[in-house]
Amino acid sequence: MIKFLDLQKINLQYQNEIEAKLLNVFRSGWYLMGTELSNFEKNLSDYIGSKHAIGVANGLDALRLILRAYIELGVMNVGDEIIVPSNTYIASILAISDNGLVPVLVEPEINTYNIDISKIEEHISPKTKGVLIVHLQGRIVFSNELQELAQKHNLKIIEDNAQTIGAEWNGIKSGNLGDAAGFSFYPGKNLGALGDAGAVTTNDDELAKAIRALANYGSNQKYVNIYQGLNSRLDEIQAAVLDVKLKYIDSENHVRREIANKLVNEITNPKIILPEIPANGNEHVWHVFVIRTEKRDELQAYLTENRIQTIIHYPIPPHKQQAYKEWNDLSFPISEKIHNEVLSLPISPVMEEKEIEEIIRIMNAY
Repeated sequence: MIKFLDLQKINLQYQNEIEAKLLNVFRSGWYLMGTELSNFEKNLSDYIGSKHAIGVANGLDALRLILRAYIELGVMNVGDEIIVPSNTYIASILAISDNGLVPVLVEPEINTYNIDISKIEEHISPKTKGVLIVHLQGRIVFSNELQELAQKHNLKIIEDNAQTIGAEWNGIKSGNLGDAAGFSFYPGKNLGALGDAGAVTTNDDELAKAIRALANYGSNQKYVNIYQGLNSRLDEIQAAVLDVKLKYIDSENHVRREIANKLVNEITNPKIILPEIPANGNEHVWHVFVIRTEKRDELQAYLTENRIQTIIHYPIPPHKQQAYKEWNDLSFPISEKIHNEVLSLPISPVMEEKEIEEIIRIMNAY
């Protein structure tokens, strides 16, 4: 069986370094808000190029905390609108509605699966205060047009950077393109922890200070609470693991790009719609390799029979989820087409050449 993602094999590459770090944490007797966290935050901010990096409990909290901080700072108010792509993972939308803000869904481009920037302005109203862009599947979505639009309408650009660490636009890394960015280090991400973990990056001093306090029970001084905060802290164990793996993210992303190029060039089956490779290869880090076909379920069954694991990212669009039943009658045809047709093939930095060749052979024989 060709696994969709062999996390054990990925992490065992760094076994000695990770085990040494974990042993140090265990022996230190200090498990929260210590040197491992501060080291990782510094190294992450240096890598991204941002002034601040704040470790938090998970990717959803990272986005929740950004929006909550904007509310506490008076930049946004409950009831304000945030534009978000209609085909994102539900976490992007949960972060908005959880703060009493209103998600405004915008269709993606069919070729990139990212939000269609040309459609954003028609959805802007007097209550719009931000655009939450999602760099989906590992590909950056950004442009001069988006920057100009944000300036024109005084909008915050918030990046959902859960899937795109290491990608670059015009030499700037994702996570440092907008006003703030949320990261997920869920184990299956390109930079994955050994459990849930996340971070926020920003160049805004006030925002960073507010997020740090909000994530720590609303406190920046022990037993003094300035906000009604929450507990969303990145622990020393996960910070230590991530600090080890951060050193290797560029080399791992390079391998992912090589695999993606090979798959795109050598899968020639006309029934398969392959992902688009951007002209600037640095804009994509291939968190997942997503193909489309009208007979997705049939193809997935065929691949399973041929011992190739696949995953559907994602089978149900947000506006068709029971959690947002008030949207169930809305129509987003491009999103619906994407959700009905996409299938993710295996891609990872530890795949063997024979596995890649087998995927190509089986796909072309379909």
